[in-house]
Amino acid sequence: MGLEKRSVFVVSDRTGLTAEELARSLLTQFPLVHFVTTVLPFVDSDDKLKDALRQINESSVSDGSRPIVFFTFVNADYRKQIGKANALVIDVFSSFMGLLSRELNVIPSWQPGYSHGVTDPLRYNSRIDAVHFAMDCDDGVNSDAYDQADMILVGVSRSGKTPTCVYLAMHFGLYCANYPLTDDDFLDDGLPPVLQPYRERLFGLTIDARRLHEIREKRRPGSPYAKLGQCQLEVRRAEGLYRHHGIGTSDTSGISVEEIATTVLQQSGIRRELLG
Repeated sequence: MGLEKRSVFVVSDRTGLTAEELARSLLTQFPLVHFVTTVLPFVDSDDKLKDALRQINESSVSDGSRPIVFFTFVNADYRKQIGKANALVIDVFSSFMGLLSRELNVIPSWQPGYSHGVTDPLRYNSRIDAVHFAMDCDDGVNSDAYDQADMILVGVSRSGKTPTCVYLAMHFGLYCANYPLTDDDFLDDGLPPVLQPYRERLFGLTIDARRLHEIREKRRPGSPYAKLGQCQLEVRRAEGLYRHHGIGTSDTSGISVEEIATTVLQQSGIRRELLG
């Protein structure tokens, strides 16, 4: 028996990223339903709204069930119009704006794009600079810039260092470098010389050896690099290095980059300020 299918529309006068993320988080709680999502960003004119309503209503007819619509609109008239669609319509912002406005005794600005637009150039530029730093200092490259790093992630190859660095840069504006631990770094119990001056900025990533084997096998099938024994050896040595030097660690096995990044921030104690 197949999963029940339901159409989902995310409609916004800006990027739609906020509504899309909320929709995804909510809908994952219904694993027995197969959701087919259509994102309609930049619906900021009468014609675009009319086209969005047409797609929503046509989906209701073709599917034989009401689609689910998540929307964010600043324009009050647009909010009223989309509320008339033949769908379950969820206003992502209005559900909370009234509560917040009453509590703060402040009228909301209702300005589009504040959460993902360039409303603060300094914060935006900080985030972009952090991304450039993460890429410039990826995989042990440009170690001369480590003195600028907020954090240096260390771990064996394919343990999740690069995506975590980029995520922390994009969303928190953190300057994150990463250094790959290789066989040469396990010749003794000491830290690699390039990392020794930055002991307090190090954070270690580890991973289940079998999971690492699966990942490496896809990248380099049948190679010594991907063999289970090699993976087990590298993981064991990396974890030993972390313990010996008291380096905080996070296991990346089977969790998302968002969860890895959150764990790293929580355990490292770095001040968390969402910029994205």
